[in-house]
Amino acid sequence: MRNSSDIPVQPHVVSVAEVIPGDLLALSEEDVTADKWYVVMHTLPETPETIRVTLRPPLGGIDRDELFERGHRVTVACRRVDVGGIPHLVPADLDAVEFREGDRVTLLRAVDPRAVEESYTRRWGHWHRDLEGPVQEHVEERVDDAELRRLGAQAAGEGYVVRHHPRPGSTARVAGPRRVVVTGLGAITPLGVGVGELWQGLVEGRCGIRELEGEEFAELPVRVAGSVPVDPVGLLPRPQARRMNRAAQFAVLAAREAWQDAGFDVAGTAESGLDPERVGVSVGAILGDASVLVGGDRKLRDKGPRAVSPLTTPMTVPSQAASQVSLALRITGEARTVTSACASGTEAIGQAIDRIRYGHVDVALAGGAEAVVTPAIMASFAAMRALSTHGLDSRDSASPSRPFAEDRDGFVNGEGAGLLVLEAEEHARARGARIYCEAAGWGLSADAHHMAAPDPSGRGVALALRRAVKDAGAHVVDVVHVNAHATATVDGDLAEASAVHAVLGRGVPVTALKGHLGHLQGAAGGVEAVATVLTLHHGLIPPTLGCEHQDDAVDLDVVTRTARPLPTSGDLALSNSFGFGGHNAVLALRRVG
Repeated sequence: MRNSSDIPVQPHVVSVAEVIPGDLLALSEEDVTADKWYVVMHTLPETPETIRVTLRPPLGGIDRDELFERGHRVTVACRRVDVGGIPHLVPADLDAVEFREGDRVTLLRAVDPRAVEESYTRRWGHWHRDLEGPVQEHVEERVDDAELRRLGAQAAGEGYVVRHHPRPGSTARVAGPRRVVVTGLGAITPLGVGVGELWQGLVEGRCGIRELEGEEFAELPVRVAGSVPVDPVGLLPRPQARRMNRAAQFAVLAAREAWQDAGFDVAGTAESGLDPERVGVSVGAILGDASVLVGGDRKLRDKGPRAVSPLTTPMTVPSQAASQVSLALRITGEARTVTSACASGTEAIGQAIDRIRYGHVDVALAGGAEAVVTPAIMASFAAMRALSTHGLDSRDSASPSRPFAEDRDGFVNGEGAGLLVLEAEEHARARGARIYCEAAGWGLSADAHHMAAPDPSGRGVALALRRAVKDAGAHVVDVVHVNAHATATVDGDLAEASAVHAVLGRGVPVTALKGHLGHLQGAAGGVEAVATVLTLHHGLIPPTLGCEHQDDAVDLDVVTRTARPLPTSGDLALSNSFGFGGHNAVLALRRVG
């Protein structure tokens, strides 16, 4: 519906005998004050003393005839309107309409040339006002069917045009982006080996952060980390393990679990009946495993160049995790590595979604892997004053990592891996695969603010959130849960909370997992995506460990203390990841019926 805000209103009084078709006319001074105008469609002398005038609201509607004495005084707006451009609209009778999900009802005060159309869309059994506009938290912005019918009848009596726009009917699908689903999950984390250990630990509120042992950590100011409690070398064939760095070992273990969970043969692609060229790998990592390069340098200084292993370089590069996963499962389609600081794992999943959407591959293993719990990295983070100084024996919290808490003072470094098996929906259904959820979309943005500090306004984060929702073909009212990045840094948590509140309001339940796990760096997005998939699958939101007393400045519904059932009015969950340098990535996952 067009808005005639470009029509200048410069009222002056004339007699009815002076008006002609196209004049913008108000019948009284009260109507001028109330912005109630009509367009003169026709004039017809009825007697020597009277004129019949046909009027229509300037933004469209039905006609009304008025009989005036020739000398009757009216107000015109000193502007001619094209009568052929004023639509004839009959208001809808909402009492006669059977509403469906996705229907839209619009209300337009057609007598006001500057009016803006109000829009209500039916989602999850309620009508939501202006889904494309900013979040409104007032109860009156969401109404039921009966209330909308009442609003429509009241508006029609006040000069509004009420229109019902049925949800578009389904049409045959043409070639275009494919729907992507999640069919397998794998993880190795500070809570243990496997997705089962991760999920049980999250729901029970267990903390995987532990004291670092070994003399190399003894002099560090911070000696706690989210370290994996088992040696991955013992879980892999020894000849393979010795050629992998620690992050690659984590990645291969998580990949094997996810691959088997999806119903494939762990021997590889061909044994699973797949074309290896139609399968890809996408792994996020910042450094991968910094200890290999540090160890090689130490050997060089202590024993000379002959002591440096020829495997030092191939085991140092961040791409080793992706390459080792492709080797382990004989995947030849592609093996990509994404490095975007702590957003790496989430961006790697997003890129894999697009590779499947647009037909480059049919199946992908995607997520993140990292192993940077090393003395040099710990010392560097401590020098930045980024690490929490809370101890494990604190009386105030079960974790030194305290996302969104008023006493948070920094993150806890961590390690691990989390991978998803992503698959084109038709490919998954053709083989009868179990589908956890839809990988519906993702969004990226950059803060362009500082090399390490977040933009306190949260504008970049908000942009990534909106882009993820849009990429999923959804609206903010569809969002039922947010798995927050929430590293427990003072400024980072506030920036994220501000962005989530600005985009989604306060009503969406939020959880953060770094109280359980620490910050897994490039692996964080992969592990937290696994947890978000499980939240949708089980209908249960894990609690935020460490947030005993929520910061008053964090105006969000943070789930704490115990797990909470996932709300039913919505189907989209968001998993957030943000990294040093302003990298923002958000993954959108949709519940399947």
